[in-house]
Amino acid sequence: MRLLIAATLLIVGCEKPVAEDAASPKPAEILQVAGKTMGTRYEVKIASPPSDLASDWELLIDRELRRVNDQMSTYLSTSELSRFNRSESLDWFEVSPETAMVVAAALQISEKTGGAFDVTVGPLVNLWSFGPQRHEKTLPSQAAIDEAASATGYQSLHVRTDPPALRKDKAALQVDLSSIAKGHGVDRIVDLLVGLGCDNVFVNIGGEIRAVGDKGKDRPWRAGVERPDEATTVLLFPVAVENEAIATSGDYRNFFEIDGKRYSHTIDPRTGRPVVHSMASVSVVAANCMLADAWATALNVLGPEEGPPIAVAESLDAYLLERIDGQFRPHPTGRFEQWSKPPVTPQD
Repeated sequence: MRLLIAATLLIVGCEKPVAEDAASPKPAEILQVAGKTMGTRYEVKIASPPSDLASDWELLIDRELRRVNDQMSTYLSTSELSRFNRSESLDWFEVSPETAMVVAAALQISEKTGGAFDVTVGPLVNLWSFGPQRHEKTLPSQAAIDEAASATGYQSLHVRTDPPALRKDKAALQVDLSSIAKGHGVDRIVDLLVGLGCDNVFVNIGGEIRAVGDKGKDRPWRAGVERPDEATTVLLFPVAVENEAIATSGDYRNFFEIDGKRYSHTIDPRTGRPVVHSMASVSVVAANCMLADAWATALNVLGPEEGPPIAVAESLDAYLLERIDGQFRPHPTGRFEQWSKPPVTPQD
């Protein structure tokens, strides 16, 4: 059951085995489970698990991930979101508290970015052949773009939390939470495991990561920021993830070319077209993975000119990589400023 159009795996788990001295304390026990969800893969690690951890903890993880899909998938026809999208009613539509919370967070970021982040962009994503309604990759006409855009607009989407519900001003309006719900799914699994008494947790869904505690002996959980190159997988630098989350958005693994021109899956809701700037990828560290996921997408849409000032204004720890003449130029903010080196070449 796919929730996301594509997973851009720019953030990877970066856990390397460490040789233990004979006199060193016994390494912490680490439980692990992995599987498929939301059109990608997930990985969960629990270090030093509690002695009374529920024996069915793996099943509880699977059940929670299914709940996220049942609420927010656009690929599952029976999900809350799919039923809201099919509805042409302009009245309040009852949803779960979780769906209402995610939509509310999305609308806040839409306001802060002037609509560069917009979860109603689905019709345009489908039009450009990057959504669930995939078709032959051809360039849509301006008339088709205008028609699809007329059914979008975050200003026409409303949310309330008590009782939780969504409302649309346009009968054709649809919501696609693919740019924020995967991160929310990571948070749900972290919260589940913490609620089961786990103090040291690492959760990765398709490259979106959140960690709590450490992996034992005061060694932090680590993730790695990859070079945005579709041909290779090269680590740029590791990032310690300590009671926080990291997520990345990029253009280099989901695109198509027509007549030698590259069309990114990242659609700018303000133009109705794929972004044309030179941003290659954006990584964001935040308190939770939902916000890291959404802000990475938002900054990727905004690009190298608009993105960094907003990242600074929002006090975001962000690493923006711009592709210029065969090189990558970093635009770091916050803690990432320590990696503000000259442009790095994408070739080895």
